[in-house]
Amino acid sequence: METLGSTVTLDRLVAPLGDCLTPESARRLIELKPDPLVQARVDDLAGRHTEGELNSSERAEYGRLVNYATFMAILKSRARRMLAE
Repeated sequence: METLGSTVTLDRLVAPLGDCLTPESARRLIELKPDPLVQARVDDLAGRHTEGELNSSERAEYGRLVNYATFMAILKSRARRMLAE
């Protein structure tokens, strides 16, 4: 059985959350920024990932962080779309 691409699947999972947004919550969501310590960790892992220097635990952590960032990007996109309508 074929599976949906991970971004398409994630978009479908996020859809019900996007439907719950009000104009106020959409604006607040769009303004959310990552915690500076978390962003620094992501930047470190991303750089070392590019260089092939992550161990298996760090690769798993980086993968989770990328998935979370993708989730947030899709949800913010839905918020922007809702506000534009």
